Amino acid sequence: MSGLLEARELSVRIGDTTVCHGLDLTIHAGESWALLGRNGTGKTTLLLHLAGLLPTQAGTISLVDGPLHAMTPRARARRVALLLQHSGSGLGASVLETVLGGRHPHLATLAWEGPADLAIARQSLAAMGLTEFEQRSLETLSGGELRRVEIARVLTQQCPLSLLDEPLNHLDLAHQAACLQVLGTQCVSPQRAMLMVVHDLNVAYHACGRWLLLDGAGGWHAGTRESLSDPQLLSRIYAHPIMRIETADGPVFQPGHLVPGGAVTAARSPC
Repeated sequence: MSGLLEARELSVRIGDTTVCHGLDLTIHAGESWALLGRNGTGKTTLLLHLAGLLPTQAGTISLVDGPLHAMTPRARARRVALLLQHSGSGLGASVLETVLGGRHPHLATLAWEGPADLAIARQSLAAMGLTEFEQRSLETLSGGELRRVEIARVLTQQCPLSLLDEPLNHLDLAHQAACLQVLGTQCVSPQRAMLMVVHDLNVAYHACGRWLLLDGAGGWHAGTRESLSDPQLLSRIYAHPIMRIETADGPVFQPGHLVPGGAVTAARSPC
């Protein structure tokens, strides 16, 4: 196979919702993907299927080592790192203990972390600006601090593919920018790739060169951001007018609002 992950003729349902039908997706090393769509279209469900945590209804998912669902959980966890959407308090675990958990798939059964594992965990904490948080209990952290700890754990796992469900949850603008910088350098390389669920089209455009769009009825579009950032297509995907405004720093996307007569104008934030 030519990619880190390949899905072929993949069909996924959740309840009465068809998330995707006949999805063909190849994620190559060096690529950064954004998974986009309205609320309730099943983005998280698709992510869980791609991570091997849910069985597929139809189609196949393969990694470089073979079919995803034929692998043991430990083997999958050495290939695919998953960041879930919601955070947990860790039942009193410390920040360092939590981040070190990212090394567990690489350890032999009943083995303890060694100096090399500790060094990787501390490098990840430093990358996320959490060096001084090592001994803090997760229960003492804010939502944004906890999110950064969870991202540090993904970095510590050092997988070829990272699947991230809304990694920017709870982060302020400065930490969003810092997080995207870290993800773009540590999770995307000649050996690694990432796919992340994101709601902000502007973040998706500037952080991800490739997009996967879900339309909520089983339809999907996969390709480069330029080929899929057409306002008419995005307006159909989001069931709301989307405007693309060209600037010297690249396009800016914002929702429009309908006025009498069916015209669309740019939505303005209240002062």
